[in-house]
Amino acid sequence: MVMALCHFAEQACDIVLWETGMGGRLDATNIITPLASVITNIGLDHTHWLGETHAAIATEKAGIIKPGIPVLTAAEQPKALAVIRAKAAGQDSELIELGQEEGATDLPLPGRHQQTNANLARVVIRQLQAKLPVSPAAVCGGLAKVHWPGRLQVVRHGEQRVLLDGAHNAEGAAMLRQALTDEFCANSPVFILGMVDEKDGARFCAELAPLAKRIFLSPVNSARSANPEEFLPFCQAANPAAAVEVAGSLGQALECCATEPFVVVTGSFYLVGEAMERLDVAPTPTQSERLLNDWGAPGALG
Repeated sequence: MVMALCHFAEQACDIVLWETGMGGRLDATNIITPLASVITNIGLDHTHWLGETHAAIATEKAGIIKPGIPVLTAAEQPKALAVIRAKAAGQDSELIELGQEEGATDLPLPGRHQQTNANLARVVIRQLQAKLPVSPAAVCGGLAKVHWPGRLQVVRHGEQRVLLDGAHNAEGAAMLRQALTDEFCANSPVFILGMVDEKDGARFCAELAPLAKRIFLSPVNSARSANPEEFLPFCQAANPAAAVEVAGSLGQALECCATEPFVVVTGSFYLVGEAMERLDVAPTPTQSERLLNDWGAPGALG
């Protein structure tokens, strides 16, 4: 982190988007005083370290709020919002909730949640206009060119459509489910699911399995991979009518559903990264979550 700060200073950066590693209150990134603090949302992730409830996790994330520094959020859970509001008030910081904002943003990405994220970015830019002026045309132009690999990305593989999404917790699964319902409602997908062992597979499967006609459970190409057999009872309980199978690898799962018209690969960026390689989407190996998050190849397939 110190090396990063030194590098940014040496490069004389105009602005740095400084993201916490986990939580916020005790994260090493919390030593800086920002122009604005942004809390996108509150999900039940990393619960072993951050707490088991939305309020507990909100307490950790609200730790980035600094005295007199504006804070912006798209969080919606009432208990989480109550924590953020109290923290902002205690720090005498202006709180801007995205729920107070209206208006759509032109965005070439599917999914309501991606629209919400884009709107939040737009509001942050507007809030900082006095210090970092950005024209509305530049904002619209930038958003119109957004491409985010592995986030509701549709890939054509012959006659088959493959949807790649890095959802890896229950909240992400709910967003993926909403997008599938809104924008792919005519399709009954086959799912390939794979997760790392720290995630809540039960809640994840409960969100997505009801949509599936067939589910393949795959290991993830990581030392942190969960045993896919652990998810078998969760999927069967959530959708008794679906055929649920355990695959030895992602490659095997893709082969087994090669004739299916619509396949969804999700549960981990590791899994999505490997799928991108196998489907010839990624120009370089993307086995780590960080590489996939950072990769910004132009143009989307499908």
